[in-house]
Amino acid sequence: MDGPGWPRSDLAAEPPALMAVLDPLWGRVTRVTVHPTRWPVVPRKVPVAGHVVKVGWFRAEQDPHEVLLLSYQVGRWNLQVVPSRTPAASAVWLMAAASDPRCTATGSELTTEAARLRSVTETDRTVEAVWDSEGGHEAGASAAPSRSRAVDAV
Repeated sequence: MDGPGWPRSDLAAEPPALMAVLDPLWGRVTRVTVHPTRWPVVPRKVPVAGHVVKVGWFRAEQDPHEVLLLSYQVGRWNLQVVPSRTPAASAVWLMAAASDPRCTATGSELTTEAARLRSVTETDRTVEAVWDSEGGHEAGASAAPSRSRAVDAV
C-alpha cells in the first residue's frame, strides 16, 4: 500500500484534484485502474491539467478497496480507497495504516480490520453505557460489603 485516498465523489471528479497533488511529486500519472463494484460509473478517459488520464477497471485482478495509479516516469502506486461514507474515526485509522511504509496489508484487509475495530469500539461503548445506566462503580460499591464490616463479622 502506497498511501490512502478518501474519495468524496465519482471518477470523473476525483482524478483532477488528486493528480494536481501527485503529478509534481511522482511524475505524470497516465492511467488509473479501479474495481467496478466500488465505482458505479467508470469513464474511459478523464481530462487532468492539460493531459488525459486513461481509466480502466479489473474485477478479478484488482482489490476492490484500492485504486492503482500508473506513471511512465516512476511506476505504480496502490492507494487505499476509504469508502466515502466511512465514519471519520475509521477513515483516520485507514489513512494512517495505508500511509505506514511497513504496511503489507491489502486494501480489503485494512478495510476489514477497520470494520472490526469499529465494531469492538461500538461494543465497548454499549457495555460502558449499560454499566453507567446500572450505576457503574456506585452500584458495585454498595453491593459489596465494606472491609470494616467483614472484619467485624469475624
